[in-house]
Amino acid sequence: MPATPRRARNFGGSSQHQRLMMANLAASLFAAEGITTTEAKAKALRPVAEKLITKAKKAQDGPMRVHRIRQIQGYLGDREMTHKLVNDVAPRYIERNGGYTRILKLGPREGDKAPMARIELV
Repeated sequence: MPATPRRARNFGGSSQHQRLMMANLAASLFAAEGITTTEAKAKALRPVAEKLITKAKKAQDGPMRVHRIRQIQGYLGDREMTHKLVNDVAPRYIERNGGYTRILKLGPREGDKAPMARIELV
């Protein structure tokens, strides 16, 4: 009997809206190096941010540098954040193999008791 397919996290709206929301959260994370959001969004953001940092690490040198920078900018849609990610954030993690982010649970939000978390760069 085949396994039951699992649905990915769904934050409402279309898939394009969700992709843009993750891109905006990632850009905010790289700008401030730490953001407070809901626990579900933080957990969904972690793999996106780590893949972008890995791509930025690979863009430090080599023949594919321009291609990888364009891929990052195509996802983020922000030239300034791409520049900061490639030139400021990624060089800090050259000798680190993954695990670039940390999620700290903060407790429930005042208004609707949604579980909050802080995601930050290690």
